[in-house]
Amino acid sequence: MKDTAFLINVARGSLVDSNALISALKNDEIAGAALDVFENEPHPRQELVEMDNVIMTPHVGSATHVARYNLSKEAANNVLSFFKDGKAINQIN
Repeated sequence: MKDTAFLINVARGSLVDSNALISALKNDEIAGAALDVFENEPHPRQELVEMDNVIMTPHVGSATHVARYNLSKEAANNVLSFFKDGKAINQIN
C-alpha cells in the first residue's frame, strides 16, 4: 500500500493481522486505519486504541436505520412463514 493509504475494515476482524497493521502504522507505511471489527472482539489491541491515526467504532457498521428496519422485517416474515407453512424462510435445520 502507499504510505497515504488508509485501511478500512468493517467486514471481519480476522481479515487483518493486527501485528502487521500496528507495525505498518508505527513505521508510517500507511496513513491510518478505521476499524469497526477487531481480531479479538470485543477487546481491540491496546496499541491500536492509543494511536492517533486509528479510528475505532464498536462493531456498528450495520446499525443504520434501513439495515435495522430490514432485519426486523425479515424476522417478522420468518415468524409469519413459520405459523403459515410450518417452516421459517431462513430456517437452518
